[in-house]
Amino acid sequence: MYIERVMRKKNLTKYRLSAMSGIPYATLSDICSGKTKIDKCAASTVYKLSKALNVPMEKIFEESVKEYAVQKEIEQSYECGLPEYLQHDLDEYKKGLEEGSSLMDCLWGELYGSINAAEISDEAISHEHAQYLRNKYLWR
Repeated sequence: MYIERVMRKKNLTKYRLSAMSGIPYATLSDICSGKTKIDKCAASTVYKLSKALNVPMEKIFEESVKEYAVQKEIEQSYECGLPEYLQHDLDEYKKGLEEGSSLMDCLWGELYGSINAAEISDEAISHEHAQYLRNKYLWR
């Protein structure tokens, strides 16, 4: 994240930036992790960050929007072109979530096994790709 890059350049921790800006640590942590997008933050929060980091608000927004676009592109590429068996299990898992299936533990196990097989046995996806799928769907 852009804010984290600026923090590193200025040798600031989240705790220190939180104290300097008056933004709660939990809020700052959510922004830095991407859990809270900068465009969803109150203008006062972005203003406080801007002042504490000595960076224009516009720059924070511009850089954050670029990063979100890149992240979205990565996410889209990680969910297409999967091996057929993995795509099937992913689709079934998503369907089970939507329908509130009573077999979610089985669907979870199938998806977990397929991700592992695609990564380790078949080398059809990278470790990063597998971690993305695990984090998004299995480690909720």
